[in-house]
Amino acid sequence: MQNYAYSMEAPVTEPPQRVVSLVPSVTESLFDLDVGSRVVGVTDYCVRPADGVRNLPRVGGPKNPDIERIIGLRPDLVMASHEENRQQDVEALQTAGVPVWVTYPRTVLDAINLLWNIMHLFDNPVMVPRVRLIEQTMDWVQGISRVQAENWPRVFAPIWYEPLRTFNADTYSHDLLRVCGGYNVFAEHAEGRYPVVTFDEVVSMQPDVILLPSEPFAFTETHQALLAGLDVPAARRDAIHLVDGSLLTWPGTRLAYALSSLPKLLLPVTNS
Repeated sequence: MQNYAYSMEAPVTEPPQRVVSLVPSVTESLFDLDVGSRVVGVTDYCVRPADGVRNLPRVGGPKNPDIERIIGLRPDLVMASHEENRQQDVEALQTAGVPVWVTYPRTVLDAINLLWNIMHLFDNPVMVPRVRLIEQTMDWVQGISRVQAENWPRVFAPIWYEPLRTFNADTYSHDLLRVCGGYNVFAEHAEGRYPVVTFDEVVSMQPDVILLPSEPFAFTETHQALLAGLDVPAARRDAIHLVDGSLLTWPGTRLAYALSSLPKLLLPVTNS
């Protein structure tokens, strides 16, 4: 894990007018919160909203941004992520006098609070009803999942293949599964936040549901068929699902879609 500073609060006090986003989920959220017109640069991986980002300057990837190009865009704020962006790039921008807001939402509530803080910083409350609805939906979904807690399905959700990698409890993805009514079978894995696991370990955990995301690794029907051959309840229940990876890993306004889609895949399990 990288160890540079992150904060729920922005390093500027005046509403930013020129923003470079190095985080795809933040880019989408800025547009959804009606401040997309202030975005002057994005990464090669910022694809949403398609119409909004189509003609914006590209500054490279989250792990290899073009620092000089970013500086040349004269941003009064760069949005970064503790997980997705490198410390050396953040420090290079800060040394050049560019304020960088390093975000790090690790829970669903963190993601919602980030949306509130963005609206406050940008002094644009027009989307308050939308964020309030996301918050109310979270409360509603979480309330239902608590009632059904005894029948929560055991869930395996890999994020990479070769090596097979997943996430433990100290992650946004884990908390999202919890809110939606699923138990992450590798929640207690001690080998880092994104541990490498084996197929034998997956079988030993006996997941009732397996979610195969489209990113950061693009799982396909081939992987779905491979996992269907495992001796696990998910295979017997035909509960191995290909899902939009952004639903699991993008903390921001995409949460609204996750709260609508994921609970339907995590139906209460009464038998295996």
